[in-house]
Amino acid sequence: MSKKVTEIVEEMAAPILEELNLELVEVEYVKEGRNWFLRVYIDKDGGVDIEECGLVSEKLSEQLDEKDPITNNYFLEVSSPGAERPLKKDKDYIKAIGKNVHVKTYEPIDNEKEFEGILKDFDGSQVTLEIKIKTRKKELVIPYDKIAKARLAVSFS
Repeated sequence: MSKKVTEIVEEMAAPILEELNLELVEVEYVKEGRNWFLRVYIDKDGGVDIEECGLVSEKLSEQLDEKDPITNNYFLEVSSPGAERPLKKDKDYIKAIGKNVHVKTYEPIDNEKEFEGILKDFDGSQVTLEIKIKTRKKELVIPYDKIAKARLAVSFS
């Protein structure tokens, strides 16, 4: 199989989500214990509700049964990405400006690989975070291609 399961499912989900005016955040295909899970995270401004998740699950399930791209048994889960939504695309970063984010890098920057702070700017090639070191605030610029993972972060301060 030349295409990954996640890519096939993204392509299958696109017209369903477009029709319902929803956004695809992420598709995961993971093994947990003995079971495989196909997780599809959807969103829209203001968030998605259980009915929307159910509708997408139903329509996507029909497509998956019809085309049968996945050989092993799996559980399909459709849900909202929640409060700690991953930042995947440029527009996710742009929407997150001014919000608290958590960033992991592929290699250390200032001897660290994990940062949390306010996303101040994103210009397509780098991310600017305002981080706190003890009581001081510092701006940190992280090259976009050095980011392994980024997500919104819930702050309890």
